[in-house]
Amino acid sequence: MLSYPQLDPIIFSVGPFSVRWYGLMYVIGFISAYLLVTYQAKKFGWQKLTDHLDNLNLSLIIGVIIGGRLGYVCFYNPAYYFHHPLDILAIWNGGMSFHGGCTGALIAGFLYCSRTRLHFWKAADLYVVTVPIGLFFGRLGNFINGELYGRTTTVAWGMIFPGGGPLPRHPSQLYEALLEGILLFTILWSIKRKPWAKNPGVFWPHGSLLALFLICYSVFRFIIEYFREPDPQLGLLLAGFSMGQVLSCFMSAVGIGLWYWRSVVAARSKQQ
Repeated sequence: MLSYPQLDPIIFSVGPFSVRWYGLMYVIGFISAYLLVTYQAKKFGWQKLTDHLDNLNLSLIIGVIIGGRLGYVCFYNPAYYFHHPLDILAIWNGGMSFHGGCTGALIAGFLYCSRTRLHFWKAADLYVVTVPIGLFFGRLGNFINGELYGRTTTVAWGMIFPGGGPLPRHPSQLYEALLEGILLFTILWSIKRKPWAKNPGVFWPHGSLLALFLICYSVFRFIIEYFREPDPQLGLLLAGFSMGQVLSCFMSAVGIGLWYWRSVVAARSKQQ
């Protein structure tokens, strides 16, 4: 059994104002995505996107926050927020859904690109390869907070989390940081040039990286949910699946459908 590092979630405080590791991880994730998207846009010569980066990033951040919060409210704790609607605004108390945040970002990005006549699928591919960086730092923030820990285990690297009772548990936040963060980033970054090739072929039009991200994230998240403690207010749902697994199944289906549409249908219409 490994010892859980006793890290103070608060970095420092000035009066009533506190800077927390979890919030800092979000900031690092957004800054990293901004820098990597800027790098790609310049490398591929897409000046129009560079001109819109600040406003587009702001739209995406708002979409992530609103979508992530509403996703948590609707999918993970609707009964509580139905009786306490004002608490929906209390984001500082925790409660964000990645599936909701992803949906919010896609909607916000689509609306912004439609208004400014930016190529949505091209922009989505540039951004989506940077998302795993944010996921990596976000999961580290969960680990530091001692939240979203795993199920009880007898493995040698099990940890006793402050709020997880006396038994060792899987450090599932670190599993997610490795799979959804490092591994997924490695996969997407290694093939990011394919949609930008002069002759990308049937399988790599713009939008295919977004589809691949949705599929891979869903698979990784589905697997990790078997090691992660289910949300206490929900437990396991039908067939013993968690809410995260159910949402991942829907996301995977969307990714597969998007891959088919962008790689097959769109390619065929282009050839005609």
